[in-house]
Amino acid sequence: MSVILTGNDLTLNELSNIVYDREKVELHPDYIKKIVKCRDYVDKIIEEDRVVYGLTTGFGKFANIRISTEHIEELQRNLILSHATGVGEILSIEETRVVMLLRINVLVKGHSGIRLSTLQTLIEMLNKGVHPCIPEKGSVGASGDLAPLSHLALVLLGEGEAEYNGNVVSGSKALELAKIKPVVLKAKEGLALNNGTQVMTGVGALNLLRAERLCKVADVVASMSIDALMGTGSAFDALVHNLRPHAGQKESAKNLNSLLKESELNCSHKYCSNVQDAYSLRCTPQVNGAVRDALKYIRNTIEIEMNSATDNPLIFPDEDKVISGGNFHGEPVAFAMDTMAFTVCELANISDRRTEQLLNPALNNDLNPFLAPRPGLDSGFMMTQVTSAALVSENKVLSHPASVDSIPTSANQEDHVSMGTIGAFKARTILDNASVVLAIELMNASQALYYRKIQSSPALEAVKKEVRKIVAHLDRDRIMTDDINNLTQIIDSDIIPNIVDKFIELQ
Repeated sequence: MSVILTGNDLTLNELSNIVYDREKVELHPDYIKKIVKCRDYVDKIIEEDRVVYGLTTGFGKFANIRISTEHIEELQRNLILSHATGVGEILSIEETRVVMLLRINVLVKGHSGIRLSTLQTLIEMLNKGVHPCIPEKGSVGASGDLAPLSHLALVLLGEGEAEYNGNVVSGSKALELAKIKPVVLKAKEGLALNNGTQVMTGVGALNLLRAERLCKVADVVASMSIDALMGTGSAFDALVHNLRPHAGQKESAKNLNSLLKESELNCSHKYCSNVQDAYSLRCTPQVNGAVRDALKYIRNTIEIEMNSATDNPLIFPDEDKVISGGNFHGEPVAFAMDTMAFTVCELANISDRRTEQLLNPALNNDLNPFLAPRPGLDSGFMMTQVTSAALVSENKVLSHPASVDSIPTSANQEDHVSMGTIGAFKARTILDNASVVLAIELMNASQALYYRKIQSSPALEAVKKEVRKIVAHLDRDRIMTDDINNLTQIIDSDIIPNIVDKFIELQ
């Protein structure tokens, strides 16, 4: 089954299926006509020898230099070669696939002037798993992601490097192995391939899918900690949250209430003297819910951006216009990624505070200090919170917004830039750290529930059982790095939501 692309209605669910499940893509027949019509218009401009930016002129500060017809193909090839200046780590296969997909989706709209044959070659690369090696550093987020997208385009030309069937080979070799012919770029095609926001948007889309899942997991993990600490569930009553009806807060409170409702442990202290808990327990819906609401804004931004034409110039055959605009400026995505950074930072921050509650003998309601099996002889989980604290503090440093920075480039022609791509990768690191912090909380909460000897709710007991498959109960001090890493993989997957969904409808 293939996903039919129009450039206008690609969904995040379809994106996920193409990126992770390797679903194929193909062009909508109606949009093939638009692509061809736009290309015919470009050819007409060249035939008439018009002065049009990027078609018959140089780029950026060289926009005032006229390029003769005989050099137009060389101009486009030089654009890709000269702009492939990326450095640093290579994007993951998933990140590369999402960038390729979103670039294709832009081109399908029929306002970029690319030839149908060139676009079909790019589609063939995606469908056959030819993945260009794209360095992650080198974009300032306007004019779009020029450097990384140029590395993508290199492979189309038979240049650069690509991953194919698990091996990194030259671009020409990857195309040869996949039985794909390299492309010779014509007028406008270099610009059509390397100008746009697809790297920051693609990485941002994958970040968003992770963050949305992490919100669900965070509610589950928090519930385990609250139960292990013999916290009261009264703060999660719908009566409270209906009086402050932020959608995310209500969703999170409903999760917590449902997860604790059938807990024998929770019922066992229903009439105790504890009437309210520390903020890190009691205010979980207010914090986690605010993250959820921020992610809804981010989702809206990403969904618009991934279906937008963000290259320059844009071509309008019906209006007989070629317009140099600024859709390549990544400010909307930059703001969204900065928002994700500080909101996910808070998701981890409050998690670390619950871990402290579980370990601190002054706060953990008569549990062993640091959940140590033999306190003093064993240090137990003491250092897990130190690791958690380190990651939380790192996240706080990383939460400084990238979008408030700008630096002029291209001889001050590009004098204000978004830094959206930096923001997207920064948010990715924060997500990585937050997943570890939640894994540490989950490990501690599972140990604490063991000491309580009374059953939690069926859903939480099922999660605890899954944890025990991965991390053995601590009965003596041991190295915990592998335990943390293995649990982090569980946190950053659908495993916990899928387990819980068998018992309650997780929001």
